[in-house]
Amino acid sequence: MNTLFDKIWDKHIIHSIENGPTQLYIDRHYCHEVTSPQAFEGLRMRGLKVFRPEKTICTPDHNIPTINQELPIADPVSRQQVDTLTSNANAFGLTLYPLGHELNGIIHVMGPENGYTLPGMTIVCGDSHTSTHGAFGAVAFGIGTSEVEMVLASQTILQPKPLKMRITVNGELAPNVTAKDLVLYIISQVGTGGATGYFIEFAGEAIRKLNMEERMTVCNMSIEMGARGGLIAPDETTIAYLKDKPFAPKNSEWDKSVAYWQTLKSDDNAVFDKELAFEASDIEPMITYGTNPGMGIGISQSIPSIDQIDETSKVSFLKSLDYMGFTPDQSLLGKPVDYVFLGSCTNGRLEDFRAFASYIKGKKKSENLTVWLVPGSQKVLKQIQQEGIDKILTEAGFELRQPGCSACLAMNDDKVPAGKYALSTSNRNFEGRQGPGARTLLCGPLVAAAAAVHGVITDPRSV
Repeated sequence: MNTLFDKIWDKHIIHSIENGPTQLYIDRHYCHEVTSPQAFEGLRMRGLKVFRPEKTICTPDHNIPTINQELPIADPVSRQQVDTLTSNANAFGLTLYPLGHELNGIIHVMGPENGYTLPGMTIVCGDSHTSTHGAFGAVAFGIGTSEVEMVLASQTILQPKPLKMRITVNGELAPNVTAKDLVLYIISQVGTGGATGYFIEFAGEAIRKLNMEERMTVCNMSIEMGARGGLIAPDETTIAYLKDKPFAPKNSEWDKSVAYWQTLKSDDNAVFDKELAFEASDIEPMITYGTNPGMGIGISQSIPSIDQIDETSKVSFLKSLDYMGFTPDQSLLGKPVDYVFLGSCTNGRLEDFRAFASYIKGKKKSENLTVWLVPGSQKVLKQIQQEGIDKILTEAGFELRQPGCSACLAMNDDKVPAGKYALSTSNRNFEGRQGPGARTLLCGPLVAAAAAVHGVITDPRSV
């Protein structure tokens, strides 16, 4: 009896080395400007071409500005990296969606929304949040730059087979509790190393009731509990999402693909190396208080007291609180924030902007903070405009920026100043992640919206 992960992995094995890694065939390779330059240079030094160029999709996202994209990139380092991706894609005959193209966007947003990501695939990218694509029932994981070169050269990769974990979430999420809250809750319970060495399958009623964009949020964050990746078995929700996507199968190929996708699920008696279960009713809107995604609490709760912390973790716990300017037992409700960021490959999709707009409609932006609202792709921006969400935002005093990774990480102009507090819908809150000395609190789009209106950390259920 096989798990879903086993079925996909085993189908892609080219060669297994005894007591060693597996040579795995890769169906889709995503490529951006940050982790690819050395890989392409390696090909040149070895006199190699890209083995299967049609399998690689390129787009700049990390270093691009989110205003004035029609102008040359001002930062010389960012401009060089973006220009280098363009020249490499052209030189090696790869598909590229450059800055300003209607399909440009964060690679983990534009790939799925255009049908490049499909169930049953193996997918890699030189980016840890490649796990996002597992939402479609794909084995998707991040790789290093030397591995990017390996995939470009051979369309294969050497990988040890991970252990398998199933996380089941029973019941239904309460109103105003989002997929981001669900996954932040799981990480707070499992810890940032609790899934190290595993590939996670998310299951249960609460997972099944998520739409595809919400499933992507969950799988995106699987890496933050140490997992190699996360995936969700495809179902009618998956199939409906992919129908008529530009690069999804068409006509008879569609029917054949759907028939295959419907087989992609763990067998009833499949054995996992580890099983965990949670109740959706235990989950409330979440927020982090420390410097890793596992340091999270329900928004109505207080930061743990020192006697609640394991002896071996007390030093790092206090160090983290010192960086954040917090104390044990402190409630975060009413805490003023300086920045709010809605976006990233975690929460930069249309559903996230719908949720944000549903809260702020008829209200006004707080005057004492900066808000960055950054769509995950040009398509998301267009959908926001088509649905009139941009008008709701404008009437409330907010301003939309252009697509990109933005303030998720300090690799572009959208940096949070030292000492400032940023309530962020992105995926990581490490020291300096959003800028040197920046203090990041992770949350979902509704908690972000409530803070953007009130200027302080607010329970979105209370208004």
